[in-house]
Formats: sequence, structure tokens, C-alpha cells
Amino acid sequence: MDDTYDIMKIMELLPHRYPFLLVDRILEFEKGKRVKALKNVTINEPFFQGHFPAEPIMPGVLIIEAMAQAGGVLGQETIPKENSEMLMYFMGIDKVKFRKPVVPGDQLILDVEILRQRKTTFKMKGLASVNNKIVAEAELLATLEYKK
Repeated sequence: MDDTYDIMKIMELLPHRYPFLLVDRILEFEKGKRVKALKNVTINEPFFQGHFPAEPIMPGVLIIEAMAQAGGVLGQETIPKENSEMLMYFMGIDKVKFRKPVVPGDQLILDVEILRQRKTTFKMKGLASVNNKIVAEAELLATLEYKK
């Protein structure tokens, strides 16, 4: 992997933008296999205003969304370049477990691996961790489709 998977490269691959872009950097990447991404969790995140003001906790659905976005980078970089006009759409989720809360100041590490790929449909396993402790896990189903 080269070191070009900074936020600018991620924004080339994903359609998401602030405040919904939940991947800050790609730390490791193996085409067609796995990705390791980073999300810096800060008190400035807009969701902390309401979840929860006295005890800010990152919503679990956003942790899963961060996994899905990391998987989106993996999928976009796995398909042949002639399919680069495609977007990855989230199709389903299974085996979700939340183990510990994620709070401001945490660095959320997202490990996503492809379990199966059939053409442009992917089944992936995602693990989210903070300080080498798993905080969430899930199996994700997604597909690449042409942009509308």
C-alpha cells in the first residue's frame, strides 16, 4: 500500500461528506481482502449534542456505518477500474454486537475483511476496536451499482 489513502483519497472513493464521512484515514489495505481504517472521535461530532449531552457516547449505528464506509473503500478499490462509476450500497447486516461505548477522544480502528464476493456483491466482516479492545462487530452485505 502506498500512503495516498488520506482523507482526500477517501473522498474520491466515497460519496459521503461532513458530517457523515466517518473514515479519516486508511492505515492498511490489501486489495480484494481487507482494510484497516481510522476514525478519530472528537467532542465536535454533531451527534454528541444529543447522544448524550451529559455523557457523550458514539451511537452504535454510526460505528456500523463507519465499518460500512471502510468496506466501501475496500469494495471500490477491489473492483476493476472500468467500474469506477459505481457506488457501494449497504444491503444488510447480521451478527451485530456492541461491547463497549465509544467516547470523545477515542481512536476507532475499523478492520473489515471480505468473506465472500460474487461479482459486485460483497459479504464482509467488520470489527471496531479502541485501544486493541473490540467495541463492536458485524457482518455486512453490500453491492456496487452504477451511479444514478
